[in-house]
Amino acid sequence: MSYFPAFRRSRVLPAAIASASLLALASPTLAADEEAPKGEMVTVIKAAKSCFANIVEVSGFILAQDERQVRPERMGLKIADVLAEAGDTITAGQTLARLNLPEGGSIVVQAPVAGVISQANATIGAFASAKGEPLFSIITDGKYDLVGLVPVADIAKLAVNQPADVRVIGSGDVEGKIRRVGPTVEPAVQQGQVFIGINTNKRLLVNAAGRALIKTGQSCNIAVPLTAVQYGSAGTVVQVVKRDRIETRRVEVGLMSGGQIEIRDGLTEGDDVVARAGALLREGDQVRPVAQAAANGK
Repeated sequence: MSYFPAFRRSRVLPAAIASASLLALASPTLAADEEAPKGEMVTVIKAAKSCFANIVEVSGFILAQDERQVRPERMGLKIADVLAEAGDTITAGQTLARLNLPEGGSIVVQAPVAGVISQANATIGAFASAKGEPLFSIITDGKYDLVGLVPVADIAKLAVNQPADVRVIGSGDVEGKIRRVGPTVEPAVQQGQVFIGINTNKRLLVNAAGRALIKTGQSCNIAVPLTAVQYGSAGTVVQVVKRDRIETRRVEVGLMSGGQIEIRDGLTEGDDVVARAGALLREGDQVRPVAQAAANGK
């Protein structure tokens, strides 16, 4: 009779042990689920200060600073010989052509200034006149201007002698300096004229298109990538991560350079900014921030 109770205990004990074992195995999984980070993973960058150059851009055409036209002083002279042509670099006093006089003999036509011949219209056998087409046109001293238009808002930033980086189609990059700022504005387009003197030994082509970049100052402020800024009906905003949640900040933007944009108001140095703002991220969303360097595997 005493074996019966012993037999019943032997069946209950294994069942209890098995149940306890299942609970023990399940507990770590439940704890891990409770501690796992929640929300979408987002790449963030630290808002940092940077300096942006204030650049005024001028587009225009290459023109001679001063151009002298060469004609004979008398009427009815016949061109006997042409000693220079367009593109020649000449010196002051250099003989450019010989002309026959009606009564016999000849005279020479000399360059009044040194420079580059931009046009040569003299043809042997043709007649030359003091009031007709010029025999030659000379760009005085080979000096050129980039003459372009600037928006009214930028004119006040410009001043004589400011340096400019100029790129001329067909001639490449040359140095320049503002020589004159026009006193009037084209009313239809609200743009003013600026004359940028070019300092180069390169041969430039008159009427060639060019562009100048003029640094008029700089602004140092918070900088973020252009991809971090959103534009919408609510204004210009940047998304920031605070305590693993999204905060939307309205910002005032300024200058742009190299894929970065200046933030003049709305951010503080050290803020964790969402590097690529997205429409799917809303105010208060829980996220998992990852620093940009770590996200890039650096």
